[in-house]
Amino acid sequence: MIEKILLAVSGLGHAEEMLKTLKEIPSIQSAKVTILHVVQAQNTAATMTAKWENGGKILANAIQTLNLDPSQVSSILREGDPKDVVCQVADEIDADLIIMGSRGLKRLQSILSNSVSQYVFQLSSRPMLLVKDDIYVKRIKRIMVAIDNSDSAKNCLKLALFLLRDIQGGELILANVVTDLGGKKSEITEVNSDKNPVLAAAVAEAKNQGIQSRCYISSGKPGEEICRLAEELNIDLLLLGSPDRRPSIAKSFVDIDRLIGSSLSDYVRVNATCPVLLARTIA
Repeated sequence: MIEKILLAVSGLGHAEEMLKTLKEIPSIQSAKVTILHVVQAQNTAATMTAKWENGGKILANAIQTLNLDPSQVSSILREGDPKDVVCQVADEIDADLIIMGSRGLKRLQSILSNSVSQYVFQLSSRPMLLVKDDIYVKRIKRIMVAIDNSDSAKNCLKLALFLLRDIQGGELILANVVTDLGGKKSEITEVNSDKNPVLAAAVAEAKNQGIQSRCYISSGKPGEEICRLAEELNIDLLLLGSPDRRPSIAKSFVDIDRLIGSSLSDYVRVNATCPVLLARTIA
């Protein structure tokens, strides 16, 4: 399911570290990696030349840090608006996964600061792994899927099982949150899946692939509960379905109302204490 990875680097953050951790997973080890750095246009030729030189160094450092098989890695240095170029290159190489660093800014802050990860998250339909600057990247053993009846959650489940299938001692954590918009929280409870059809189907699929799973339920505001579950259960990677698609008004414009409106995936992107992989459904 993941054969081509696009890693967008800026010289800062944990994106490279996240990719190194992913490449330890047997099912990912043969994936091809494209490392991208985008140089923004400058006012003078001298400044532009300096930016190109620095971009080359950033790519070289990333390649050295990753220490991948040369046959599995390529690099692209391109001029343009980073948020547009990341989406373009992802389409060009038909990436199965985009990995980017994120400053963890809230939505309006992201818009005002021209956040690249926020715009790519909104405009791309491809799975996207966001790694905040302030989290600790751990070896992946415990993967949590926020599970419900949505197609995007089912897509996340398939992706989690793909990642876990050859991880020795790997564990799938299935979390089902009962929505209480009043914010009343319940205890996090481990449950048997028998009486919950959504959990039962997911557990059966995991069992068929020989993957150990555990189920938890809680209630409250979904975004807050998903983040609380991930933190208290010491999750290494969180997978969350996101039905959001690029705005209908035009592919080259961002729908500001959508950006500043309510979004579960955006809340989790900002507040989770572990890396978050957002998997899309295509409208």
